[in-house]
Amino acid sequence: MLNGWIDLRSDTVTHPTPAMREAMARAEVGDDVFGEDPTVRRLEEAAAGRMGKEAALFMASGTMANLVSLLTHCGRGDEVIVGDLAHTFLSEVGGMAALGGIHPRPIPNQPDGTLRLEDIEAAIRSEDIHHPRTRLIALENTHNRCMGAALPPEYMARVRALADRYGLKVHVDGARIFNAAVALGVPAAALARDADTVTFCLSKGLCASVGSLICGPADFIREARRVRKMVGGGMRQAGVLAAAGLVALETMVDRLAEDHRRARRLAEGLAEIPGIRIEAHRVQTNIVIFELDPRVPLTDEAFLQALEAQRVKILRWGPRRFRAVTHYWIDDTDIDRALRAIATAIPNMR
Repeated sequence: MLNGWIDLRSDTVTHPTPAMREAMARAEVGDDVFGEDPTVRRLEEAAAGRMGKEAALFMASGTMANLVSLLTHCGRGDEVIVGDLAHTFLSEVGGMAALGGIHPRPIPNQPDGTLRLEDIEAAIRSEDIHHPRTRLIALENTHNRCMGAALPPEYMARVRALADRYGLKVHVDGARIFNAAVALGVPAAALARDADTVTFCLSKGLCASVGSLICGPADFIREARRVRKMVGGGMRQAGVLAAAGLVALETMVDRLAEDHRRARRLAEGLAEIPGIRIEAHRVQTNIVIFELDPRVPLTDEAFLQALEAQRVKILRWGPRRFRAVTHYWIDDTDIDRALRAIATAIPNMR
């Protein structure tokens, strides 16, 4: 619970832990644009190690991290194959096109968050002066709009083999890749191994206030540093933020299993409430997506207002569709209260 509210809208609502605040207060800092912030350097080294990559770059946000990655991989007029439900396609303000002149080629995401290999291959452009050049395959792990689905290493290996056959690069928006790793019982590096580059967020399930990392080859990260400066992402004494990120990597990864357990408990409880539609068996990580039955005599707004009257917040995710996300500041009691609030908000369906 945060400030008396059960806030399930996102894991981005998390506040830093006391240990993070202490680390931020004591952080050793320097000018990171000059490469002189020792705490940022330690965070980048730790992030690269976690992902099994040569180097990493500290970014202000996940959206900026994905944008800089795409701008570094692609030139103007190049094309990225991406899922039609991907965050980079739907929820990053069209940055790849608006700022990079990069053409997105959306193909259908499957319910498990994957892109069918046949669909990827069919989307790869032939050499023709009329076509943009395909440069990159972009994946998402976990997949936000696919109920937090985790893409396993075996799938990543198959995408890698396809990309190599056509000389393409692979980027993973791994905003919640540690959730995927914990759910699948593998190191995060196993999920990043077959990607050229991967981003991950400190400010979601890992509970830090600010920041994301790009991880990849050293020469790529050197170029990405220039692109970061170009889009205004160069930060100065950023060690104050990076210090919380170090604590997040050290203390927040293993406990993500608790968030997953609570998400499953929430989903199973929702399945028992008349008027709720949910595929509870699909919940792998910390994201729960459910729908209101069309027969429920409430508008979406009225449903949300009824929950807020009981100090519970969830996110509208489309018509009659809602998302709830568990995180560090949600405990078992909060899950029970949220379920009671939802059951109370829905009129008797008999």
